[in-house]
Amino acid sequence: MRKPIRMPRAALRELAHDGVLSRAELREHGWDRDAVGRQVAADRWACHGRQTVALHTSTLGEEAGRWRAVWEAGERVAALDGVSALHAAGMTGFSDDQVHVSVKHTHTVEDIDGVRVHKVIRRVAGELELLGLPRTKPAVAAVRAAHWALSDRQAALLLVMPVQQRLVTGVQLVEATQRVRGRTRRRLIPQLARDIADGAQSLGELDFASLCRLRGLPEPSRQVVRRGAQGRVYLDVRWDEADLVIEIDGAQHLWGLAATDDQFRQNAVVLRGDRVLRMTLVGLRLAPEAFMDQVCEAHARFRRR
Repeated sequence: MRKPIRMPRAALRELAHDGVLSRAELREHGWDRDAVGRQVAADRWACHGRQTVALHTSTLGEEAGRWRAVWEAGERVAALDGVSALHAAGMTGFSDDQVHVSVKHTHTVEDIDGVRVHKVIRRVAGELELLGLPRTKPAVAAVRAAHWALSDRQAALLLVMPVQQRLVTGVQLVEATQRVRGRTRRRLIPQLARDIADGAQSLGELDFASLCRLRGLPEPSRQVVRRGAQGRVYLDVRWDEADLVIEIDGAQHLWGLAATDDQFRQNAVVLRGDRVLRMTLVGLRLAPEAFMDQVCEAHARFRRR
């Protein structure tokens, strides 16, 4: 079999992924193991594992580290996943010092420095991006990230952020929870996804009423209407005997100008004499006892005796 013509180093740099190429790619362009070895010995290139070659001797960049993780875990079986796939899709505001990849559970992978390998039972249909860096699509990545999270709070954050940053819709997130089954938080994650998609402000209010009964609080009024400067104001929950209002916010209240509108609305309610306690629906899922402690304290303090 005829050897491929060796591509010049300058041309290789144009093809590289953030300065790195796999050995398989180098072979395709005429650079076998010996040719690569000579460049490394001359201190022009550097190896970062068995399959990854940097066409420089500097520290690897973020994208290069992601390519390295996939190549070292096995290009044919591995894909960037979880938080790392979300980062590759453009998510910001969450840091992780490891690169996360997934492989089928039947594949054996040796330890890779700086890489966390997760084994999945199966790939779900259509979960992989077909172009560029092998990675799972944002909805699947978010659900897996939540299953792999260190805490329930972190799991909720990793479901909320991709929706807030418009990498995935709430509906897509809910659909992904129906297709991706992890080993942890099997009840919590679908519940959080529904809350984030906000098929559920009324669900939040019903759940809140149940929490009130468990704490021995009287039944509050729900969806109370008040007049504000900009028209009608709908209050989620109110106790008339305490002038106490509870607002349970779905995820959409955190986006765009919704938070500003909520603040004007709350200010109008407070100026008319009510006290207001707020909580997000996700927060109610994660820390119901802590929030209900505050509600009970407020009701006891402000009710008219």
